[in-house]
Amino acid sequence: MKRTTLTAVVAGAAIAALALTGCSSGSSSTPSSSGGAPTLDPGKKVTITFAEAMASGALKTELEKVTKEFEAKNPNITVTLQAQPDYNTLKTKIDAALTAGNAPTIAQVYGEWAAEYASSDVLEPLTAYAKADPSATDGLYKGIRNSLYIDKKLYMWPFNASAVAMFYNPEMLKAAGQDVPKTWDDFVTVAKAVSKDGVVALPMDPGSSSGPAGGTTIFELMAQANGTPVFTADGTPKFDSDDAVKALQTLVDLKKAGALQTGTNYPGETALGAEKGTFDISTTTSVYYDQQAVGDKFEMGIAPVPAAADGTRVNQINGTNVAMFSSATDDQKAAAWKYMQFLTEAETQSEWAQATGYLPVNPKTLELDDMKSYIAKNPYVTFASEDLADSSALPPYAWVQDGLGDLGAALQSALAGNATPAAALKDAQDKAEKAMAADK
Repeated sequence: MKRTTLTAVVAGAAIAALALTGCSSGSSSTPSSSGGAPTLDPGKKVTITFAEAMASGALKTELEKVTKEFEAKNPNITVTLQAQPDYNTLKTKIDAALTAGNAPTIAQVYGEWAAEYASSDVLEPLTAYAKADPSATDGLYKGIRNSLYIDKKLYMWPFNASAVAMFYNPEMLKAAGQDVPKTWDDFVTVAKAVSKDGVVALPMDPGSSSGPAGGTTIFELMAQANGTPVFTADGTPKFDSDDAVKALQTLVDLKKAGALQTGTNYPGETALGAEKGTFDISTTTSVYYDQQAVGDKFEMGIAPVPAAADGTRVNQINGTNVAMFSSATDDQKAAAWKYMQFLTEAETQSEWAQATGYLPVNPKTLELDDMKSYIAKNPYVTFASEDLADSSALPPYAWVQDGLGDLGAALQSALAGNATPAAALKDAQDKAEKAMAADK
């Protein structure tokens, strides 16, 4: 949910530029153009570049650390990290590099970006790579694995994944005689019960026309729990379904009851820390920020996001993947694939998860002794990681991000009382359908 809006799609000039920078000849590897995955001679030195946005704090130091560990195991491969300060800047830099015919070997991407690049024929399909090593994809959580495809072609590899969890103040629940809500119906009851004496159960950012926010994701999960996801697998918007209207009406009713408050800049986190909010429903990567806000005021609880009425778990995969650009040489592609696989090995994932708060994408990670010790202190990692098996990411299509902005604006309008949930969502649906038609 800590996501940014996207810049324009790849310019047509990128394709022309890349056409001049195809795979170099004279490579000692098996060329990918032959239909198979290229292989690298262990004695041949090669340098690859990784455009990424892990530019500060533990993200920066841990990515540098695991990259050095990879290079130590593969002394013939050098990985040059091209860190950018944020995702907007990363997207701008990638697009500029593509236009100049100087693409990185691999880059951190959202699914929507990958869809743009795939449609412009500048991404390297990874299907043959995975086919050559089936254990690589088999070792991933099912939900993660399914999120890597665009039009049934493998174009991405997992990197930094998270799911949604519920952070809460247990003292407020106890004072109101309430238990941790298990379903969204339970949540409504509990939220109304704890909202008193200046406390609002759920402060959230509904998003806006400029992009989605945490509240947009909460709405998406509620609509899916009711029975209809806001997007089908092929990216078709279902914003005005009966289940979506019901979800938004529930949020509107909570606001009228004084149990929901809208704001910006992570209001749930701020209110939880100030003991003015009971819940913050956010991605698992928020755990550090919520704990920092709470400090030693109380022992923060972390629980699964509420389920459907019948107990069915509904969650959403967040984060980015890694994509490979087709302009790289065959040696670079082979080296990059080796590095990408290293990032998802159980041992690497254990290091990465413990240092950054992201979830391991490889189930075997949970079986490691050091991860078991970490989970003993952070038990939420178990249920959040297991949610990656049956959850899905937003469909990787360019119009999806625009549609989420329309959806955020609809939530903002309905929660402000400027439109009924049905009318607000119908307007968002119409705009999303136009965006989809324009992008297809």
